[in-house]
Amino acid sequence: METQVKKARRERPKPVRLSEAAAVRLREIMTDAQGKYLGVRVGVTNGGCAGMSYTMNYAEETSPHDEVMEDQGVKIFIEPSAILFLIGTELDFETTKLGSRFTFKNPNQTAACGCGESVSITPAAIG
Repeated sequence: METQVKKARRERPKPVRLSEAAAVRLREIMTDAQGKYLGVRVGVTNGGCAGMSYTMNYAEETSPHDEVMEDQGVKIFIEPSAILFLIGTELDFETTKLGSRFTFKNPNQTAACGCGESVSITPAAIG
């Protein structure tokens, strides 16, 4: 009689991860929202001089096709059409003398326009 050994499933890598600064700021925002938001929704959209732009909004509900993940206590909702463009991306929160903002550090990004609002992204190769 053969004994079958079940291998532990390896956790799937997260398509997007948060820097410590982004996680802290998003947890503050979620706490201040008093349950109004479930988390943050990220994606990409066509447009701009370089071809694409990142999107980031508060998620008030779950869409049936969203990729939902959690990192450092923050739920991240990823639009299905954006997954291949965002694999490996770190969402950061930067503070400078002129202000504060969330930024995307994406290894799939190949170019950006001068203003930094529009980018070119190559989908991640799977395999």
